[in-house]
Amino acid sequence: MTSPAPILESDLERSPFAQFSRWFDEARQRQPQMPEAMTLSTCGNDGAVSSRVVLLKGFDARGFVFFTNYSSRKGAQISENPRVSLCFFWPVLERQVRVEGAAVKTTEEESDAYFATRPRGSQLGAWASMQSSVIPGRGDLDQRFRDMESGYRDLPVPRPPHWGGFRVIPVAIEFWQGRADRLHDRFVYRLREPKDWIIERLSP
Repeated sequence: MTSPAPILESDLERSPFAQFSRWFDEARQRQPQMPEAMTLSTCGNDGAVSSRVVLLKGFDARGFVFFTNYSSRKGAQISENPRVSLCFFWPVLERQVRVEGAAVKTTEEESDAYFATRPRGSQLGAWASMQSSVIPGRGDLDQRFRDMESGYRDLPVPRPPHWGGFRVIPVAIEFWQGRADRLHDRFVYRLREPKDWIIERLSP
């Protein structure tokens, strides 16, 4: 396999969001299998770190957005400690991006707008599943889904109050490019003050 081209400081966008947009576009072209998948790590008051894969649903200069059940384990940990990290990995490109920051809820309008785009089955599932809670068996979940399906028959499914979005507002974003001999290129953007990012090269 040919080693990726080196990345120089002059190759980088001044904004980490513009740089992420470039890499994300390339990932969508070269790695069509869920390039939006990202590992979300959270930590509650007990100090236990928990990680899981969630899907990026949007990003801009305000941060990176995903949606979930606020009553889930991740939601509970974020309510205790909003500091989180995200990690994207695109093996075809030998790239990863790490995001560190704080998660805040999106507005109800944003959550409503996204929920309305979800397939009806997913909308009903958001009501049926009490995410992360213990259930007696699969049959109980299926029955709750059927109950919701019956209750909302011929009606639009509203967004549950316990379901919505989080926006991760970054303070640091690292771009990692694999290179030969494990001499990788690593650049981190650090937020020095609002909208003022400094760029540093890190040793691999």
